[in-house]
Amino acid sequence: MEVIRTEKVTRVYKIGEVETQALRGVDLLIQSGEFTALVGPSGSGKTTLLQLIGCLDVPTSGKVFINGKDVTSLNRDQRADMRRSTIGFIFQFFALIPTLTAYENIEMPLLMSNGRSATQIRDRVNYLLEAVDMADRAQHRPDQLSGGQQQRVAIARALATEPSMILADEPTANLDTPNGHQIMEIMTRLNQETGVTFVFATHDPRVIQYARRTVVLRDGLIDREENAEEEMIFAGD
Repeated sequence: MEVIRTEKVTRVYKIGEVETQALRGVDLLIQSGEFTALVGPSGSGKTTLLQLIGCLDVPTSGKVFINGKDVTSLNRDQRADMRRSTIGFIFQFFALIPTLTAYENIEMPLLMSNGRSATQIRDRVNYLLEAVDMADRAQHRPDQLSGGQQQRVAIARALATEPSMILADEPTANLDTPNGHQIMEIMTRLNQETGVTFVFATHDPRVIQYARRTVVLRDGLIDREENAEEEMIFAGD
């Protein structure tokens, strides 16, 4: 089933008289359950594309469809509703609320959504803490956790409301190699167990090797695509 589709998407940023064309007409289709990496050097357009898919920005031209719905026609509040109900985010700098515990950070999006009882919320948070191997750190604040532990909490938070997709922007950039591998192994396992679509933007070889599909961007266009069984040669920045 189609989860993400872009049609001839462009994005132009203008500062004063200077225009920068971040995307130049991107057509992309992602199916449910994919584990896909958007790959490319700095300035290739991968993060811009991820932001458009995540309804954090709108294209200059072209269309973005999420679960078959044209999100380019939505207003700001409607895009926020789409993010809340459909999309989970994992950020490079974790973006946890520093005054809340790991449990409370995961609980927060559930409290902001409707339809769950207190018992259901508690059970969901405890399930996710177990899923990311953080049950023994449930009552720790972010400043009491390592970078790898904080990113595990961020993954659990992204999955809290059972979104149809998770978007991750450089999820291992601030982690050492062992923690980077651990985070990718957790994301891979959760993708396989839950069927949630994962799309991540990266130029980190540690991340690329886990992808089952790799979309290589260069100069605002899709340069090529690779499947997991095909040999992938990529030079970073």
